[in-house]
Parts: sequence; structure tokens; C-alpha cells
Amino acid sequence: MVAGAVGRPRRRPDMLFADRGHDHGKYRRLLRERGIRPVTAARGQPHGTGPGTFRRVVERTISWPPGFRRLRIRWERRDDIHEAFLGLAVRLITHRHVQRLCQGQ
Repeated sequence: MVAGAVGRPRRRPDMLFADRGHDHGKYRRLLRERGIRPVTAARGQPHGTGPGTFRRVVERTISWPPGFRRLRIRWERRDDIHEAFLGLAVRLITHRHVQRLCQGQ
């Protein structure tokens, strides 16, 4: 029997990307103490500097489902019904995105 935790060994990232809301000396210092290089947009600088130059794909994608009114405010009491509507919204978003990609060809 091998002792230790199950799964891959954890690794620290080399650097951490963050927006200007996390630009504070305290956070930078804590990251550097752990050997992680902070890459954050500086406060007081005009937009278009640092890692926030282009909006992240994940953030953009997460912002799409609330565009469906039924998902914006959770009216459903049952989790399975809410999850079904979420799955339907994701399928509609994917379908529209693929249609847009196909029209460009």
C-alpha cells in the first residue's frame, strides 16, 4: 500500500493572471512568498493594459446563459428542472454559434 493522497500531486502555477480589482500590495506579496508571479493590470492605468486587454473566453461564455430570462432569476425550485433549462440554453448558444461560424464560409 502506498501512503499519500489519491490523484495527481498538486502543483503551484508559475503565474497568476488577475484584473485590476486584485491589484494590491498585500496580494502581490502573498503570491510572491509562494513563488507565484502575479500578472495583474495596474490600477489608475487606462484600460487596454495588462491581462485585461482581451476579455477571457471563459468569462464571456459564462455571461451568455443569463441572457435567457428563465435562467437570469431562478424560478424553479427543483434542481433537475433548472439544470435542464441550463442544458437547453447551452445547446441553443452552441447551435447559434455554429450557425454563425458556418455562414462565414
